[in-house]
Amino acid sequence: MTQVPHSPRLPRATPATHAAPAPRLSPAQKILLLLGTAALVALPLVLSPSLVNASIQMLIAVLFAAAFNLLSGQGGMLSFGHAAYFGIGSFATVHAMNAFGGNGLLPTPLLPLAGGAMGLLAGLAAGWFATKRTGVYFAMITLALAELLHSLAPHLKGWFGGEAGLSTMRMPAWGLSFGDSNQVYYLTLAWVLLSLALLYLFTLTPVGRLTLGLRENANRLRFLGYDTHRLGVLVFAVSAMFAGVAGALQAINMEAANYVVFESSASAAVVLNSYIGGVKLFLGPALGAAVMTFFGYAVSDLTRSWLLYQGIVFVLVMLFMPTGLAGLIQSFVTHGKTYGLRALLPVTLAYLVGTLLLACGTVFTVEMLQRFFSQDYRSMASLNGGAGWPAIPLFGREWDPVSPLTWLVPAALLLAGIATARLANGRWLRLKEAAPAAGTEAAGAATTARRTPA
Repeated sequence: MTQVPHSPRLPRATPATHAAPAPRLSPAQKILLLLGTAALVALPLVLSPSLVNASIQMLIAVLFAAAFNLLSGQGGMLSFGHAAYFGIGSFATVHAMNAFGGNGLLPTPLLPLAGGAMGLLAGLAAGWFATKRTGVYFAMITLALAELLHSLAPHLKGWFGGEAGLSTMRMPAWGLSFGDSNQVYYLTLAWVLLSLALLYLFTLTPVGRLTLGLRENANRLRFLGYDTHRLGVLVFAVSAMFAGVAGALQAINMEAANYVVFESSASAAVVLNSYIGGVKLFLGPALGAAVMTFFGYAVSDLTRSWLLYQGIVFVLVMLFMPTGLAGLIQSFVTHGKTYGLRALLPVTLAYLVGTLLLACGTVFTVEMLQRFFSQDYRSMASLNGGAGWPAIPLFGREWDPVSPLTWLVPAALLLAGIATARLANGRWLRLKEAAPAAGTEAAGAATTARRTPA
């Protein structure tokens, strides 16, 4: 019996032979991308400086999520320590800014190349170890590597500046001063659009299509003769490279880098953003990162419980929308073509009303409990001299925390939201049941018409 030898090289057979054809953008999608790009270009013209800074953070989070999605969403390798390569790119850029002064080989607009290069090297080294295991073991190795770097960084003052970190300054280049936040925004936007385009082009290559094979069935790829370990290292390194570019943009924007960028919370944030947006679609994590960045920016100034709301959103998305926000939008477009917008619109509005009612009831409950159990309220109650619990100001009114009428408000909102959601779900099920019957009747009528002689 002839035995087929296993080749150590990555492509044993022609990759295009076994890779599925790459999806192409439809004309409608291209138009939407052009409109979205035009909106991003015009954004600084209509926003305040503080919102421009928030937009820069949003763009950086978008690129970081897209880089993470190449590894997790397309390669099926969930990393719990991807902030390590974001931070390495950030520190490398600060060192490059101090060494070159924004001139010479690395002027300010080209500084992200330093972050990308160091991210690539770190990704090659860490990926070689991490991709020797899969599943939970891979995730734990990535987490361990990131935590190791986080614990060592404060002690390596020459590289990471200790607990104080490193600071730098943007220098003029190419006729631009980069002292204005608008110029930093456009620099960030240019690098993010270029990086997203390169990531998308990578998914169209044979190696990029084989990345999906790692997610779906790595054993089959190995049986076909591909070196899955080398392929995994390559995908890991490319993902780390673009994470380093995102870290470089963060360093240019903040003009500083601190070891806190290696914290597990930064790695957890990119995981949350990606899965809320939807890891099965290329721009899903970008959508999730954009939405959650502005969500945190808007809500963190209003309440101390904004991280709790972020967690609630993540849990609800995983329970009821596992494909994420992008998958929900795609599903709406698909169902609109199948059932018609006129039939789908009432169901969608009912779902939106139910969601709004549930959100209002949840916010009321959380904010009342947060204020009731806060140390400030306890101190105010003790100073009240036993005269009862003082009223809690919320939403422009005073609420008695021990009155049943106060808690009837969130209870009524939650019950109304549940009833509306159940009503919407019932209408959706009836719509799905009626659509096949209508399709069968139409097919039968068409068959009868063909058989009837003129």
